[in-house]
Amino acid sequence: MKIDISSEIIFKTARSGGKGGQNVNKVETMVEGRWLIDASNLVTEQQKQLLAEKLSNRITADGFFLVKSQTERTQMGNKESVIEKMNALVNHALQPKKIRIATKIPKGVKEGRLKNKKLQSSLKEGRKKLKREDY
Repeated sequence: MKIDISSEIIFKTARSGGKGGQNVNKVETMVEGRWLIDASNLVTEQQKQLLAEKLSNRITADGFFLVKSQTERTQMGNKESVIEKMNALVNHALQPKKIRIATKIPKGVKEGRLKNKKLQSSLKEGRKKLKREDY
């Protein structure tokens, strides 16, 4: 089940930083997408808690989930990039974690380990200095 949050995203534009010459100084191409998780009708209360937990590093003090994009040269390109990023992050956070099933240690592995221990023991035993009682 994939959730599309694009209808609830609030967009804000600003001037991008970095290279670009005169175009950068006059065109607002950087797009910032904000989504208020608590006010959303697309997710349940349980999902809201899960999102707040997993996306805590991207949630502001006001409770907005924030994503920026300034990689594209156009505002529309950055807007699409923000939508894709936000949807991907939200859907990834909502996926349940796979439970690891513990497996038994095979009998052959246990026997091999014991055999190796005995071999090491006999090797170390052979390195000892002989005493008079050993003759």
